Amino acid sequence: MKKYTIVVKLGTSSLVDEVTREPRLANMSLIVETLVKLRRSGHKIVIVSSGAIAIGMKRVGLSVKPSKLSEVQALASIGQGQLIGLFDDLFRQLNQIIAQILITRNDIMDFTQYKNATNTIHELLEMGVIPIVNENDTLSVAEIKFGDNDTLSAITAGMVHADYLFLMTDVECLYTDNPRSNPDAKPILVVDDIDELSVKTDTESAPIGGGSKVGTGGMTTKLIAAELATNAGVTTIITLSSKPQCILEIVANIQHQDGKNLSIAQQHETILDDVNKNKLPLHTRFLGLPRDSQIKSDKKFWLLHGLKTKGSLIIDQGCYDALTRKNRAGLLPAGIVEVEGTFHESECVELKVIPKRDSPITEAVAKGHCRVNYSSTEISLIKGLKSNEIENKLGFADSEYIAHRDNIAFPPKVTI
Repeated sequence: MKKYTIVVKLGTSSLVDEVTREPRLANMSLIVETLVKLRRSGHKIVIVSSGAIAIGMKRVGLSVKPSKLSEVQALASIGQGQLIGLFDDLFRQLNQIIAQILITRNDIMDFTQYKNATNTIHELLEMGVIPIVNENDTLSVAEIKFGDNDTLSAITAGMVHADYLFLMTDVECLYTDNPRSNPDAKPILVVDDIDELSVKTDTESAPIGGGSKVGTGGMTTKLIAAELATNAGVTTIITLSSKPQCILEIVANIQHQDGKNLSIAQQHETILDDVNKNKLPLHTRFLGLPRDSQIKSDKKFWLLHGLKTKGSLIIDQGCYDALTRKNRAGLLPAGIVEVEGTFHESECVELKVIPKRDSPITEAVAKGHCRVNYSSTEISLIKGLKSNEIENKLGFADSEYIAHRDNIAFPPKVTI
């Protein structure tokens, strides 16, 4: 049987009781048993875990999460030790070694640091260790946060080239509407194009809720994470956190079907048939993009998802075509129409495309990312110029390019 690299994201509500704020020890034990079974079957397992702040709140007797950043950071530092201690106690009963990895975007701002983080996780997996990844909330501020652990889990899955990402939540699968309030809500079992999904994602009727009282995630963040991961070729699965053993059944089913090269329609039919015959638990499976459309490059994935953008460059259609053709070019000042925001040299910015140079900026679509060789002020001065005019305008010319082609990335599915 084929062996997989599997990332499992555990939300706060999977680990901490929403009312008492106490650890859900029974559910944590089931999760640990399930993941150890997968590990002993030869699969490589990575956990992305929330819960530190909620556990810290319980430890100091707070019932409401504070709004002051330094208080939240202090709670995270209190709760993180207890959380990893709980995991270590449970995994140790089954002789499974774990490792803790705490990161912020600052830790991977440099590509060398990004590769170092990736290499560390790979080395742990080769040693048979289960890494437990979490955002370093003790130090993290808005400017360097990943946003939520759904996003972090998808980035982690892309970093380690995972085969599968499991997003554990409080319902079995994605529905067209909230099944708790709408009995006509239909389960969605297979998604091959997230853009074509027709579901409600507002807080009142979201199929996966608007986030628990102890967590930060919700329906929207899971869809964002699924799109991010599937762009990197990682099949993403939403399933019930209170029944973690479902992962075993789903992985066994995947192994059984692997190699059959089923079409999308056949996968839909097979999963529906297996669910109806109780051979497979309800879940939603977001299929990874076809191999020729996936983000294969670590550098490109890092540019798109590892860095936080500081501003935007508006480019025209001709420039976009030059940046994305097979023998692609670098970004020259002549292709820049407008500069948005304030940023420095070597920072990451968004690339937005307009149909024509005289098109309204509001028509800009199709975002990409790049690391620039000049600041926003400098680019504003040289936009539209030829490269040989940079020195006359600025008094220096560090590069003929605004951004080198190796520092430019667009997502797989870009439409103009």
